[in-house]
Amino acid sequence: YGRSTAMRRHNGDGEQRKSLSRKKERKYFDTVTIIIAMIVTAYIFTSLAFIVVKGVPFLPYAFQNEEVRFAVKLSVTTSLISTAICLVLGLFSAYALMRTNLPLKRFCGMVIELPLSLPNIMLGLSLMLMFASVPGKFLSAHGFPVIFSVNGIVMAHLMINLPFVIRMIKTAFMNVDPRLEWIAGSLGATPVKRFFTVTLPLAKNSIIGAGILAWSRALGEFGATLMLVGATRMKTETLPTSIYLNMATGDTGPAMASALILLLISALSLFLSALLDKKTTVSRADRKK
Repeated sequence: YGRSTAMRRHNGDGEQRKSLSRKKERKYFDTVTIIIAMIVTAYIFTSLAFIVVKGVPFLPYAFQNEEVRFAVKLSVTTSLISTAICLVLGLFSAYALMRTNLPLKRFCGMVIELPLSLPNIMLGLSLMLMFASVPGKFLSAHGFPVIFSVNGIVMAHLMINLPFVIRMIKTAFMNVDPRLEWIAGSLGATPVKRFFTVTLPLAKNSIIGAGILAWSRALGEFGATLMLVGATRMKTETLPTSIYLNMATGDTGPAMASALILLLISALSLFLSALLDKKTTVSRADRKK
């Protein structure tokens, strides 16, 4: 009896030492990850803070300078148009990829997401080559010029943002319980009615969030736009193009004003998207209850 008691006590001491060792290891690991996260945060925050500090004195200049006002107007207009088109095309494309027997579904999905891993300037080059070909010249001759035209800005936004929007909407559709669609179908709802009355309302917040982020990304798009439409003042001058042109000529005032406007819009977009994500998470938790 004494020997078994001693063995239990010894085993208990061993388990206690292992538990303390695991706690100590986790504490060290957590400390290291926290330090790394704080360094990354400080790096990003400091670099963006310089834009705010340097840009605030020039912000009133943005409302007085005709060139900056033109860049803001053009950026907002083209990004809103491209975002609306992206949402419409993205909704139906994501549904086809997630809920239908699309031929060559895997291949189509890979092609759609390929631009996400390619440089924007290369995507702009591909668009320029496509719209400089015979079909592109046909469109231009019939009233839809793309190269060195405002229409090209929208087309560049579509190439950059469509894969992003489709991926986000696919994720939103993944989180919709297929059983709810099946129940609606068993009650007589057609596929179209199921889509508009079940799938779409349940994924609404995520889709709106995708639209907000796509709009913000379109406002800041530069590489593909530069390659396709160039950088012409007061013609194809968006906010990023305005920063590029003014920095190239040493005129830092308009550049700082444009950069600060982009930063403020992006921060607001991120805040609204996070708010919608939070609402989506809460409503999903409520449905599970």
